[in-house]
Amino acid sequence: MSLRLRSHAPDGDGTVLEVTPESAGWRYVGFRVVKLATGQGYAHREEGREACLVVLTGTVAVEAAGERFETLGGRETVFDGAATSVYLPAGTDYAVTAASDAEVAVCTAPGTGAGKVRLIRSDQVEIRGKGTNTRHVRNILSDADEAESLLVVEVITPGGHWSSYPPHKHDRDAWPEETFLEETYYHRLSPPQGFAFQRVYTDERDIDETIAVEDGDVVMVPRGYHPVGAPHGYDLYYLNVMAGPRRNWVFRNDPAHDWIVRQ
Repeated sequence: MSLRLRSHAPDGDGTVLEVTPESAGWRYVGFRVVKLATGQGYAHREEGREACLVVLTGTVAVEAAGERFETLGGRETVFDGAATSVYLPAGTDYAVTAASDAEVAVCTAPGTGAGKVRLIRSDQVEIRGKGTNTRHVRNILSDADEAESLLVVEVITPGGHWSSYPPHKHDRDAWPEETFLEETYYHRLSPPQGFAFQRVYTDERDIDETIAVEDGDVVMVPRGYHPVGAPHGYDLYYLNVMAGPRRNWVFRNDPAHDWIVRQ
């Protein structure tokens, strides 16, 4: 099975792509993108799974557990500032209504229903790396934030730069040295006709796949290292969703390339 999943035309409820634990052959991460026309609604319930609704583009209202949040989002593209998101405990009925044409990512992972519905604004930008390894990171749900399983972050990698680099992995349940986290990368490009490259590989090379990703593609990372490169002229955005048996992000760089950050 390919690790890449491509977007398709919206189905009856607006879904343009979906990764489930069953379709991915893993246990934790779920990811869905819904594309809504102005006035269109999307109602759902993630049974046994907590969710984070990330407004990718456009403006929406979200209603859940007696709360109603109006005028969420507003980005024309995912490159236009911070995301607005809504956290939903497992088993929460919710409804999204598009005030303009909009795209919403639904990020899910196992949960018991603990916690409360809340609004998340990820305004703070963290600059990671240096030189052509520089990228711009906005945490939506970090391991310091309240949630049961989910970790969600969005990253912008300028054209000509590398990201998730040096290659790193988080596929061993060996706290505190490393944690096991499944992961999805949802890719967008500016301009959108561009492409980028992602490699997913293990030490043993039983997984070793290099993928040319285009606008709207998802790459699944069940295990292994997973660097990303953005060609000159095309900025790359990706939304990461991670989850595993322990809600901490502790990674290990590929020893062959760890020297890059130790200079």
